[in-house]
Amino acid sequence: MIDYSPFWKTLSLSQETTYTLINKHHISSAIIDKLRKNKPMNTTTLNDLCRILNCKLEDVAQYIPSENDQLL
Repeated sequence: MIDYSPFWKTLSLSQETTYTLINKHHISSAIIDKLRKNKPMNTTTLNDLCRILNCKLEDVAQYIPSENDQLL
């Protein structure tokens, strides 16, 4: 499972807020909702978040093994 809890810590340490992400950087409220609920999103969005927050991917997301992962 991809977990976005690192995003919230990174966001709190930055000068940005969910408000500025939405209104200044044009990140949709649907993306913020996906981050809250650990829902899938595309790598372009992850790239945008890393660029805006000036951070690495691991500062936004992490992989946590889960029994609910799709079988290969």
